[in-house]
Amino acid sequence: MTVQDVRAFNRFYTGLIGALDHGRRLYAPYTLTESRVLHELAQVPHLDAVDLRTLLDLDAGYLSRILNKFENAGLVERGPSRSDPRRRSVRLTAPGRAAAGLLEERARASVGALLDTVPPADRPRLAEAMRAIQDILGARPGGSHEGVLREPRPGDLGWIVQRNAALYAAEYGWNADYEGLVARIVADFAQDHDPHLERVWIAERAGRPAGCVMCVRDEAPGAARLRLLLVEPEARGHGIGDRLVRAVIDFARGVGYRELVLWTNDVLGSARRIYQRHGFVLVAERPHRSFGKDLVGQDWRLDLHESGT
Repeated sequence: MTVQDVRAFNRFYTGLIGALDHGRRLYAPYTLTESRVLHELAQVPHLDAVDLRTLLDLDAGYLSRILNKFENAGLVERGPSRSDPRRRSVRLTAPGRAAAGLLEERARASVGALLDTVPPADRPRLAEAMRAIQDILGARPGGSHEGVLREPRPGDLGWIVQRNAALYAAEYGWNADYEGLVARIVADFAQDHDPHLERVWIAERAGRPAGCVMCVRDEAPGAARLRLLLVEPEARGHGIGDRLVRAVIDFARGVGYRELVLWTNDVLGSARRIYQRHGFVLVAERPHRSFGKDLVGQDWRLDLHESGT
């Protein structure tokens, strides 16, 4: 591949994107960058400004001007961060969500019109080519190390089972009983879950899965359960575990759960420190023999009403 090959592809793709925005209505009345800010804010209930700046790779002053414009227009609200009082958190207002929703509808319609021109037999090859570009260029030196959180794709639930089994066997010596437990949890979710009240997140870094977590209904009324938090060894130290736990907390609070509970074991020190940072409280612990090891199981609880004040 040569520089000319890359430049030729860039010219082609830029022209294609321009054709999708025929009449310049796709982002109106916002710029492309402003539309990207609205899109990212629409993905979560709130987002720290510094995380938004990192996610979009924007200059701090430029982002501040955009947020000032949005705040004056009543599209966003800013306040202290729930995770760090030194930071500022940003969230969309109802008009802001309506604006982001309109942009999303336009984008979906434009891309849908483009895909209508692609024969069905060619679509898997097109998708694979797009993933290959993301994988190769996303892993370049100097690229983003923060990663993104997304919904699971086909095959990701199987990846959750495989990576849990492999990592816990390698790091803690747990036997196949743990793989069986994870397989049952994942199978139950895949076969019967309420998408409005239960979710799975996949953390993706450099185009590859780097972590996961689940939020499911608990047996206790009004309670959700956090399950299967995992971060790949090479992705640790970049805040992915904190982002996954925060995603569960925000989701659970947003859909009306009163409390969030989880079960873990005392040997999982890194995970327990994440839970403590986010306000979980240890409420019970007891020894047990599981997964071929003598362990101490722990129940943790987070009051979503208290933690949100």
